[in-house]
Amino acid sequence: MSLLNSAYRLYNRKLLKELELSSRDPVPFQEATFRHLVSHGANTLFGEAYKMAEIQDIRAFQERIPLHDYDKLEPYIKQSLKGIENVLWDMPVYWFALSSGTSSARSKFIPINRENLNSCHYKGMLTMLSNYVRTFPKSRLFMGKSLTLGGNRHIDKSVDSNCCFGDLSAFLIINTPLIARFFTTPGKKTGLIPDFEYKIEKVSRLIARQNLVSFSGVPSWNLILMRKVLEQTGKNNLHELWPHMELFMHGGVCFEPYRGHYKELFPSADMHYMETYNASEGFFAFQTDLNDPGLQLLPNVSVFYEFIPLDKLEAAQNGSYTKFLTLSEVQTDQPYALVISSSSGLWRYLIGDTIRFTQRYPHKIMITGRTKLFINTFGEELMIENAERALARTCSLTGASVHEYTVAPVYMDGQNKGSHQWLIEFETPPHDPEAFKGILDRSLMDVNSDYHAKRLDTGTMDPPQITSMKKGSFYRWLAMNNKLGGQNKVPRLWSNREYVEGLLEINEKL
Repeated sequence: MSLLNSAYRLYNRKLLKELELSSRDPVPFQEATFRHLVSHGANTLFGEAYKMAEIQDIRAFQERIPLHDYDKLEPYIKQSLKGIENVLWDMPVYWFALSSGTSSARSKFIPINRENLNSCHYKGMLTMLSNYVRTFPKSRLFMGKSLTLGGNRHIDKSVDSNCCFGDLSAFLIINTPLIARFFTTPGKKTGLIPDFEYKIEKVSRLIARQNLVSFSGVPSWNLILMRKVLEQTGKNNLHELWPHMELFMHGGVCFEPYRGHYKELFPSADMHYMETYNASEGFFAFQTDLNDPGLQLLPNVSVFYEFIPLDKLEAAQNGSYTKFLTLSEVQTDQPYALVISSSSGLWRYLIGDTIRFTQRYPHKIMITGRTKLFINTFGEELMIENAERALARTCSLTGASVHEYTVAPVYMDGQNKGSHQWLIEFETPPHDPEAFKGILDRSLMDVNSDYHAKRLDTGTMDPPQITSMKKGSFYRWLAMNNKLGGQNKVPRLWSNREYVEGLLEINEKL
């Protein structure tokens, strides 16, 4: 182990100890977090409205405070944006991360304060890196630069106050500790360039001259950047340029459709890929074992977790079901909607993600989709996890590879049954498109019994329609909708044809 690695592990030994203890029993950490959050929440306008000072335990908390989605919290957030203090948290809130997500077309303003930044976002990242260095003691992670490619990293000021709003990555970069800046790239000036395409050009030329050892971000946007570097340098692969490159920390979208592309760019057995669950609302989980796809949930990052069984979600939203499950009550292989309360002032907040636990002690999860990211037009209940698994299997069997895709329903009419239309931008098209469609259809039936029933038992659905999109169509759609970079993406599944029609129109013009 290098001296730097040893020093880093020693510096963060408390984080590793907490990770170890919480792996065996996360409940004490969650109980402590709950008490900390409620003690601060009692001093806020939100806490006064729900008499939070009277809350003594988790059950009382669940009975007193209803489930909140963004729309329900928005009146409080608007007050914070005007500079009113102690609205959702009893410490100053100056920053708001813009998050469009995939469940709403408009921007959400997610509050961030200094405690949330340090005790959640940065603490999660430090725990992840400490664990990685412990797992790979010969790592050269601190012998070169780490690249973070964010989105449109600009910050705007509220017209009513001194509050600022912008991309989460902007707040992370401007608050990066001084010592960490020696190991990260690009610098603040380049990293805050708002024009994503111009930033790609600047960053690609910058990092081609640097010793890169790791990078992080959304796979699709990093793929664009890495291919740009390859084109500029004329190398056969990027390990020729960066021989010590060893780690890609990715999140935001499923990595499997991109894995083959990255293996071509970095053809080395020493290249590692680590998934993280790092959202605008907080840093929640990461892969502690790179051979296990499950992400270990972090119970000690100022976030109190609750879980709604998906079959109870509607009841939870109308207020007839309030006693959500805690970490001690969840079961493996059951679908849940994730609810958080955090030091950013999000209270019993329906984050919009669905997860399932792959194991307990340590509690590991898989992100299975979004509470609104599914198609159930014909009773088929197709979830994103089903679509990803079926598509991955189809590509494996046909030799095809996919760059981007989205799925939407094709509605029934007088003569035709309903179906799903898959818009796919292929990296490697299938040799036999009909065989591809047939395998995809069978794979969807294998992973989803409701889809199987609607396709074969009731006969209400036809086989899927596959529309092969021209190169750059998804990128053009994102550019036209000001969604380049960051966590922005075309929703994989959508229950209406809003996105599909826009993409088809762009495809026709290319």
